[in-house]
Amino acid sequence: MDPGLDVTVPVEQVVDAGDVGEQDGAPAVPGSAAAERQELIERWAKRHGVDAARRLAEAEDLADAVAAETTPDNTTDTYNKSWRVWQRFCAAARLPEREGSRGSLVAFVTWMLREGQHNGTGYAPSSASTHLAAAVVGLRRRGVSVSGDDQAEARAALEGLAVKLLKAGERRGRGQAIGADIDGLRALARACPDTLTGARDKALVLTGFHYASRSQDPAGLLTGDVTVHPRGLVVAVLTGKTKHSVRNAKIRYADEAEICPVRAYTAYRTRLAAEHGPQWADPSTPAFVGIDRWGHVTGGMVPDSVTRAIKRISTRAGVPIASTGHSLRIGLASVGRRKGKDAIAIADQGGWARHSRSMLGYMQRDDGWDDNASAGLA
Repeated sequence: MDPGLDVTVPVEQVVDAGDVGEQDGAPAVPGSAAAERQELIERWAKRHGVDAARRLAEAEDLADAVAAETTPDNTTDTYNKSWRVWQRFCAAARLPEREGSRGSLVAFVTWMLREGQHNGTGYAPSSASTHLAAAVVGLRRRGVSVSGDDQAEARAALEGLAVKLLKAGERRGRGQAIGADIDGLRALARACPDTLTGARDKALVLTGFHYASRSQDPAGLLTGDVTVHPRGLVVAVLTGKTKHSVRNAKIRYADEAEICPVRAYTAYRTRLAAEHGPQWADPSTPAFVGIDRWGHVTGGMVPDSVTRAIKRISTRAGVPIASTGHSLRIGLASVGRRKGKDAIAIADQGGWARHSRSMLGYMQRDDGWDDNASAGLA
């Protein structure tokens, strides 16, 4: 290629930052990020030619599109929510939104712990940590340079302030959810009435416990995703947040018929088809259906309806697992460990990465006496 060739006009035709749409108040390739992309394309054009630069630019667009497509909805929601928290902070502190300096990040975490919530109270440190991480992502997506050292200093400030809160006797947040256990499953199963709704609720809880479900997991299941095997059920979980979450979870028949997830699920599906027609056996129909107070099927459940159902079931049974949809998930990890199950087997069944920190956190003894490092040393 002629080194003197002027590529400015053709390269600008490769990508025009002014044509990029906006999302959440900020362009997808905004400000300095668009300028950096343009400079990169110009370097490609000088090195490889305009046609190659155009194809490389299209590959960049594809990479952006794939990232957007594969980011879970709840992660996107968190990013958007945290960006709004950052905007409120900047407005309160009269600081520019598009700056991520050391001082502004430290001020951000201080403000969150002191008064960041809409009602004027401070966030729990765990929530502040989430908002800090997501706000940094939001800044970088908008073309703002945020150094790792500055982010680390803000996180150190957050941890130090959180320790001061603990020393002052102030505990914030709801704490870790209560995990379901075997006695709780018995109570939940016994409290389910002899109705289609009761049969669905029993199947929802018992199967959910055995594959460590999040609320979106049963909501995303189709009838064809749950197959009966001579030894139990195979549940194809396709709504996972990570590559580890997408899995085929095998659920065996339980020795105790009252809380057997396989028997509960097959009884529920048999009753659904008997009362509302064989069309509900079609593989494309929802595995777990919504049912109104009059017993009418309303379609497939959604994550919120799963969470509400679990809360209603636990309230009815007097079992305190209603505070979060993670109770079943915590239950599998903690009960599995207590029963001596291998950590890798638990991780594979529940869709955690092996040696996941969150899973290891769930694998905790209730009171710290049985799994105690000092026990039996003398």
